[in-house]
Amino acid sequence: MTIEERLARIEHVSAGSDEQRRKDRETDCALWRETQQQIHELTIRIAQVNDNLGARIDQLAGEAAARDRETDRRFRETDARIDKTVSAIGQLIASQTPR
Repeated sequence: MTIEERLARIEHVSAGSDEQRRKDRETDCALWRETQQQIHELTIRIAQVNDNLGARIDQLAGEAAARDRETDRRFRETDARIDKTVSAIGQLIASQTPR
């Protein structure tokens, strides 16, 4: 094999290698852009989920506070009824006990 043939072969291999690197670079760049787009979309979606979650937590906190107020009101009513019942029983016992 002559020097010219060897150089021609090296040039041919080198050109093929350069072409493969160019294709790989284009593929890598496309994958990078696609990954960046997916990251951006996920960031937006996470922000939306956080907003929705925050609103839902606020709603549940409001509902829990309303239930707490209603429970407290009912306990107070029950306490008042128990006090009246105990007082009435005491008066009944006092009225039936001979003095």
